[in-house]
Amino acid sequence: MKILVATVTAGAGHLQAASALEEAWRALRPKDGIRKLDILDFTPRLYRKVYAEGYLRVVERAPELYAYLFKKTDDPARVRKLTRLRRALARAAAGPFLEEVRRWRPSVVLCPHFLPLELLGGLAEKTPEGAARPLAVCVVTDFEAHALWLEPCVDLYCVAAEETKARLVARGVPPERILATGIPVSSKFSRKPDARALRRRLGLRGDLPLVLVLGGGFGVGPVTEALAHIDKARKPLQTLVVAGRNESLRRRLSSQDRRHPSKVLGFVSNMHELMSASDLIVSKPGGMTSSEALALGRPLCVIDPIPGQEAANSDFLLEHGAAVKVNRIEDLPFRLDKLLGSAALAAMARRAAALGRPQAARDVCRAALRRLKR
Repeated sequence: MKILVATVTAGAGHLQAASALEEAWRALRPKDGIRKLDILDFTPRLYRKVYAEGYLRVVERAPELYAYLFKKTDDPARVRKLTRLRRALARAAAGPFLEEVRRWRPSVVLCPHFLPLELLGGLAEKTPEGAARPLAVCVVTDFEAHALWLEPCVDLYCVAAEETKARLVARGVPPERILATGIPVSSKFSRKPDARALRRRLGLRGDLPLVLVLGGGFGVGPVTEALAHIDKARKPLQTLVVAGRNESLRRRLSSQDRRHPSKVLGFVSNMHELMSASDLIVSKPGGMTSSEALALGRPLCVIDPIPGQEAANSDFLLEHGAAVKVNRIEDLPFRLDKLLGSAALAAMARRAAALGRPQAARDVCRAALRRLKR
């Protein structure tokens, strides 16, 4: 059997979800042929640059514009009317990807981004009735499903939670085509290593609460400001900062003196260990980061959510008691002084663990196999 994982470089979360799905499928069916493709590799260089970098720049420099665009496009009726146009534009930009699908003829296409769905929809439109076509699986990577994820060609939706499923049902998707699997995370996040042993190995102190500050895979968000305010906390603590691929941010933070012990890292491949060693994670609430933290039972302190999907993720975490939210970055010291070492933080950790879906990637693959057999 041939399996295709189709994703897009637009934020780090989609790529991580794609890697988790590839890993899970290989574990379940090691003899299957599986490929992971980035749609943007099949597009012109200028389109690729604008798509990949444009999202990050708009989110970082013009969040109000992003919020406006997010809200305007989150309309199922409008999206349905534009289906044919969206498919045509996607085909014009990434036609070679469709040619690759026709040539390789996968049995299943797993899509942790909506752009491949538009292309597969165009392919289904041109496939003669009764002819074989790949099973299209839409894997939503946030706790709320934007209307752009809605595509008539989708055979199975795998979503973060029952609330996400209810939203899709309310928007007209038949409930039998939706499964609440959780957001796919690497199998590393299903392990629960000893936090004290991890701290010793990572060169961290075992006698102080550890606050993990994340800037995402691309090192965006108010990491510098957050760290400056965390250092004003009265309660003894230590911080571990991940600047991602933002090397200038890593160098700048590493050169600063702080009152509390602090360690600054760049891009890391052991996020599961860093999260496991931590008492609290201070981060923007991306779907992937949130899911990884929940899988390990680690509570979050949400800062500066992107209007749109991250705001919805934040609402989900707060509603279930797995996070607190700081509306103003200068309030961080007060919240940390109240939380660290408290019964409230322990209760948040228990709620996070109850929400976690560490086997989500495996469950998505198994659901796809079951649907394929039908």
